[in-house]
Amino acid sequence: MENFLNSLKEVFNFSTNQVVPLIATVVLAFFVGLFVYLIYRLTFSGVIYSKTFNMSLVMLTLVTAMVILFMSNNVKLSLGMVGALSIVRFRTAIKDPIDTVFMFWAIGEGIALGAGFILAAIVGAFMIGIFMLILASSKKKASLPYLLILHYEERASKQIKSMVAQIPYARIKSKTVQREGIELAVELRVRSSETGFVDKFLRVDGVYDATLIAHQGDMIS
Repeated sequence: MENFLNSLKEVFNFSTNQVVPLIATVVLAFFVGLFVYLIYRLTFSGVIYSKTFNMSLVMLTLVTAMVILFMSNNVKLSLGMVGALSIVRFRTAIKDPIDTVFMFWAIGEGIALGAGFILAAIVGAFMIGIFMLILASSKKKASLPYLLILHYEERASKQIKSMVAQIPYARIKSKTVQREGIELAVELRVRSSETGFVDKFLRVDGVYDATLIAHQGDMIS
């Protein structure tokens, strides 16, 4: 019983020298995590933006920094945390590989801040953020992959084929023939400002509809 009370005193008896580094680490982790949050928001190029996932990047930075800080200051607590974390399983499916990279970035920043490498964490976050913005800006200027879905009658097939052949980097992915008409899926690569050609398909006699969908994957040309 006496040993247990002594252990409690060691855990809860915080001095000023312990509280100040803890507060400073948490505040720094918040701002660094917020920087990761902004970079993810600015460089996001997927179809559906998830604000909750982006907020989790800030929480990852905060929690990781606190865990590393506690583990470095208390050996007993570090052993307990290692045992607790070893049984935690994360089942969230990550669809985009870049999301995994951002999670690893947030965790790495938390580890660096919790271990006391504050300058390395800040400089590293700034440099990675700049590089990510450069890569994202170059990607936005380039042409993007899309899927063009067409529904039309058989009599419009010849004209549709001719129009599709004029689209740069266009490749037919699937063609479904039904009694009601034909469904054609075409993979193509154009800039976001060059999507006006879709309206031309509706002017063709026999075309029911034309849908342009942002394609999540990358085309191999």
